[in-house]
Order: sequence, then C-alpha cells, then structure tokens
Amino acid sequence: MDVAGEARVTSSKKWSVVYPVYINSRKLGRRVAADKACPDPTCGEIADCCSHLKIPCRIESDKSYPRDFLQVGRVRVQLKRDDGFPVNPEIVTRKNLWLTTGLLYNRFCLPCQPWVPSARH
Repeated sequence: MDVAGEARVTSSKKWSVVYPVYINSRKLGRRVAADKACPDPTCGEIADCCSHLKIPCRIESDKSYPRDFLQVGRVRVQLKRDDGFPVNPEIVTRKNLWLTTGLLYNRFCLPCQPWVPSARH
C-alpha cells in the first residue's frame, strides 16, 4: 500500500484478461457454467464488479475477442501484486474471479423484474 492508502498499480501487461464472453450465459465459449454466468455483461459492469471486490482493473475498449471480432472490449485485472501475493485474498485464480463476477452481476446488475401478482384460484 502507498502512503495514501491506495494499492500500488503496476504495468497492466501482466494482468489477467477478462472478456465479457467468458461469463456470458448466452454465448458459446464461456468459461463458467451457464447457471453461474450472466446474460450479456459489458466491460463496464465487469469493471464495476472488480472495483466492488477491491481489485484494480482497466478497461481496454479498443481490443476485441479473438474468436469473434465483433465482441469489442476487454478488462485487464490485477489478481496478484508484484510480490506474488493476491490483491484480494478471496480471489486467487481467474476462474474464481469469473465465478464471483457472475454471482455479483446476477445479484446487483440485473434489472429488477416487475412484480406480477400470481393468479390464485
């Protein structure tokens, strides 16, 4: 930690990359199970989940997913500091980050469904 209390940010070239397709429940090629994934996440929403988890991240909107060049944008995430210890002790691996991001997205980012009264007979 720096004197100001903020984590020291290193070069983002060695950070892990998260494409929105990795946690998209509607696409093939996702890295988590469909029930733990979220429908059509954006890079901004993934970055919001990372900031909620206190993990440094950076959005790269000029990059595209290699398997589908129409999927534009990715998020670089710093999982480990320079000394090798994790930034957030709860999030150690990329897979853990994908699962946690999917759960946070489903909990906080999905729009609320309107209440429909059930028909009782």
